[in-house]
Amino acid sequence: MPTVDVYNISGEKVREIDLSDAVFAAEMKPHLLHDVVVWQLANRRAGLAKTKTRAEVSGGGVKPFRQKGTGRARSGSNRSPVWRHGGVVFGPNGRNYARKLPKKVRNQALRCALTMKLTENVMKVVDAISLEQPKTKLYAGALGALGMENSLVVIGNMNKDISMASRNVSSSKMLDVRGLNIYDILKYKGLVLDLEAVQYIEERLKS
Repeated sequence: MPTVDVYNISGEKVREIDLSDAVFAAEMKPHLLHDVVVWQLANRRAGLAKTKTRAEVSGGGVKPFRQKGTGRARSGSNRSPVWRHGGVVFGPNGRNYARKLPKKVRNQALRCALTMKLTENVMKVVDAISLEQPKTKLYAGALGALGMENSLVVIGNMNKDISMASRNVSSSKMLDVRGLNIYDILKYKGLVLDLEAVQYIEERLKS
């Protein structure tokens, strides 16, 4: 059972806690991390490319010229795909890039990512994240005291003051624990969890 130090917002050690083996000492399976990141990024794609067919473009409805006697190829509509400003044949019509991935796979990948951060000594647990005022300077100073300037900060209960103070720090990102995901864990070098977030994660991933 891994044991980690718990720090306060000033970077001082206050106590130690034991972490769950099932969550923070999981068997590493790098291919699961890859699968989940691909799944996340695919689900973010909008797939908005759209062209109009000959039924959707404006115009048409009148035969451009008579059938015979003009020396031109016969035509029934000026919105034919072979005409300028005509419709598009087999063009994109919106695409859903979303994939499906079993919940068990996603949970196991999350365990692997958390275990990796703990093993690499780039994860810190704090007792609580609170600021006297919602100021970016105070938040950045707290990250500096913890030595976690480039990190993902996960808290158990997001509040407006913390959110406002953190959103202008480009090297860090703050998430409510319910939005914890593999992509953000891997994107940032460090990981900061408060005690409430640790408790929620262990309850969610214990089985």
